[in-house]
Amino acid sequence: MTPSDIRAAAITLAARRLSGSQGPLLADAQAPQTPADALAIQQAVSGLLNDAIGGWKCGLPDGDKTVAAPIYATTIHTAAPCPVWLRDGAVRVEPELAFVFDGGLPLRAEPYSEAEIRAAITRVHLALELIDSRYLPLPKPPFLQSLADGLVNQGLLLGPQVDRDAAFAAKVLALTLNQGEREETLAGVHPAGDPLAPLYWLQGFLAARGEAILPGQVVITGSYAGVLTLAPECEASLRYGELGQLSACFSAR
Repeated sequence: MTPSDIRAAAITLAARRLSGSQGPLLADAQAPQTPADALAIQQAVSGLLNDAIGGWKCGLPDGDKTVAAPIYATTIHTAAPCPVWLRDGAVRVEPELAFVFDGGLPLRAEPYSEAEIRAAITRVHLALELIDSRYLPLPKPPFLQSLADGLVNQGLLLGPQVDRDAAFAAKVLALTLNQGEREETLAGVHPAGDPLAPLYWLQGFLAARGEAILPGQVVITGSYAGVLTLAPECEASLRYGELGQLSACFSAR
């Protein structure tokens, strides 16, 4: 893709992100053809939004699929009600653990060990990733278009802080969701097996392109139960096994 095509694609996606609108897939010269194209569009969107990167979502690479996208600082929330873009009157979320680097991980010549990365994680919080796409639901966006758009992220709700070592070991988390009369039990399993494995990969991925994990940034590494649909304006609670409970209420942006 040419720089002008990358910028045109980014302008389209950034405008939709700011307005909460959805539109057709990127077409013709604006459609990413390679992971490098998609990541270049993603970075160009970040440049247009005038918003700091407050964190990252990531997963382990799947073949040639790179699973990494920024979470913008103004979309990370800690208080109720949490503002979201609704789709069909509902909120879509993913239950996650959020790893916070209060001191960051500065760039250096020597690679970080897994032990050093773990030591740099100062806090772990229960969290809900806020899900939304800048594309219309149909046709389903191909992976590269989703990557260019930030992998369906519209933000993050940070819940209570939990025991760090217990969170590091949380490969399986029994989840219980309550909202109104709804009660649902879910067998939560981390998609990577180890909730820290995608984070180790992300640090190396960012470092290879000259980026550090900055002080205060938060990283989420995968949903324990896929996507959950919740009602707005109605308190929901989600228990993450023995780690603790997150309560949330959402309002339409």
